[in-house]
Amino acid sequence: MAITRRGLAAAFALSVALSLGGGVAQAQTKLKWAHVYEPAEPFHTASVWAAAEIAKRTNGRYTIDVYPSSQLGKESDINQGLTLGTVDMIISGSSFAAKAYPPIGVTYYPYTFRDANHLLAYAKSDVFNDLAKGYADKTGNQIVAVTYYGVRQATSNKLFKTCAEMKGLKIRVPDAPAYLAMPKACGANIAPIAFAEVYLALQNGTVDAQENPLTTIEAKKFYEVQKNIILTGHIVDHLNTILSKQLWDKLSPEDRKIFQEVTQEAAAKASGEVAAREKELIEIFKSKGINIVEVNTTDFKDAVIKNITFESLGYRKADWDKIQALKSTM
Repeated sequence: MAITRRGLAAAFALSVALSLGGGVAQAQTKLKWAHVYEPAEPFHTASVWAAAEIAKRTNGRYTIDVYPSSQLGKESDINQGLTLGTVDMIISGSSFAAKAYPPIGVTYYPYTFRDANHLLAYAKSDVFNDLAKGYADKTGNQIVAVTYYGVRQATSNKLFKTCAEMKGLKIRVPDAPAYLAMPKACGANIAPIAFAEVYLALQNGTVDAQENPLTTIEAKKFYEVQKNIILTGHIVDHLNTILSKQLWDKLSPEDRKIFQEVTQEAAAKASGEVAAREKELIEIFKSKGINIVEVNTTDFKDAVIKNITFESLGYRKADWDKIQALKSTM
């Protein structure tokens, strides 16, 4: 009888342990957060910090693995992954969100923002809230934070100083309509090569040129295979932190607030680091023997306005006008 009691006690203890273990497993949700940037870039380091902070503030109920460097697919793939359920969170530009809801891409119309402060003012504005709501209504996905990505400049092995001199230039741009505007207005030949393949395409001469912020030119080492950096400054760029509809719908109001607060803190960290590094890079590139070329940006801007309408890209000029009217922060 004693053996039976011991057996029952052991069985009961095992049952309790299994029950508790199952409860922990059910309470903990593992999430995938994907982006296309390098592990050393602020977008990744800030995301890793945010993942740990969300786990801490939710008492381990949410644990997040961050996948950099296109590990879960190129930018168009991870945007699609929000719908397919292959990713839960991403960092991506509004140009890709605009494939689902075109008006939100208006921020990529060349020369929309004056500088980083103007962009960050937009991220806190009613026009941003309206555009983000339109995107959410269309997709169910939620934009929870905006990060300054940098001012996009061109690099090229064929020197150009004017819009007209870009005619026939083979330039890589991201596969989203907004990025085509300036090169197209200037008569360049456009190649929408995946981000992870750009270095090789530049190295083997598949394309002559590409465009990205200085910090990305550094991180991706494009300067190793390009002779000139042309300061076209055509887009003041940003990235959105986006949660999938499936994740957003299952978050409690309290957890939604945690995800928003933490990702916005992470965005502020990354934005500050990018802006600081951007200021240092011109001299660093000069020291590496790269030719830094200043241009008259009005020449490029006038060509865009003349040749590329807002409507042709799916944008609303009224949104652009509201952004123009915003006063910069600071």
